[in-house]
Amino acid sequence: MKIGAFVPQGWRMDLNNLNPTDEWEIIKNSALKIENLGYESLWVYDHFHTVPSPTIQPTYECWTLMSALSQITSSIRLGQMCTCNSYRNPAYLAKIAANIDVMSNGRLEFAIGAGWYDQEYKAYGYDYPSNGTRLKMLEESLQIYIEMMTKDKATYNGKYYNIFEAINEPKPIQKPYPPLWVCGGGEKVTLKLLAKYGKYGNWDVDLDTFKSKSRILQEHCDNQNRDFNSVIRTLHTNVIIGENENDLTLKISKVSEDTNIPESYYLNRPLVGTKIKVFENLDIYSELGCGYLTAYIPDIVWGNTVEILSERI
Repeated sequence: MKIGAFVPQGWRMDLNNLNPTDEWEIIKNSALKIENLGYESLWVYDHFHTVPSPTIQPTYECWTLMSALSQITSSIRLGQMCTCNSYRNPAYLAKIAANIDVMSNGRLEFAIGAGWYDQEYKAYGYDYPSNGTRLKMLEESLQIYIEMMTKDKATYNGKYYNIFEAINEPKPIQKPYPPLWVCGGGEKVTLKLLAKYGKYGNWDVDLDTFKSKSRILQEHCDNQNRDFNSVIRTLHTNVIIGENENDLTLKISKVSEDTNIPESYYLNRPLVGTKIKVFENLDIYSELGCGYLTAYIPDIVWGNTVEILSERI
């Protein structure tokens, strides 16, 4: 199983009450730590305001970080979990992605979803259409992404987006384009889009739900005449690892205190536990066909979960 890890960027209340220069140092140092420990990839979220509710605390913008992190790292892959389709014109987004793939010497993972955080939409002046409409918009954007990455001049006429002879140069280093992650677990539409377009799917689910979504994805792949095993199923979840139960309790308590997120949020998650429990659950996910973990590690700045998890690399 490949493993990637997130850098702190504020969205999860992990840069609270610092000055901006310290915030960037924490982001930068966390990225270098993840790379030096041998992780496959580092990740950022695509959000503007904190969760679980908006606060006057920093949240660093996703693609700005992608650009910066591409220059301070040298070998680790770079991903977003996940780009909100509605926040950028899809042709413009493809242009950004191609540029960063070149700037990083071919290290970009391109992950995208339909979007869900309605408060951000309203705050930043974006329309927030129905779930069905956002998913239809996502499919058009996936088609535009492929066109922009593979054609000299891309033209597309859709219901929601139109482009005419759009030139996207330089083209990405990775051919035909940076790996496409179609994110979200919607079983009727999102998993169908994954079967049709994606190389990776990403779910934040427990073991039983991972099994059920895998079965549904296989049905969609069969309907698309696609080899089910060509789609890499991945897990995105919180990871806190204690050397023992007491160490785990102390870590969860400090994370909760630092982020103002209740301890209950972290309890009963599959990869929050002692080292023995977490590694056992990783083995089970792997047996179920999970090929990749994108880990959000709340204690990355002050704890040792990132070092413990690196033993599985």
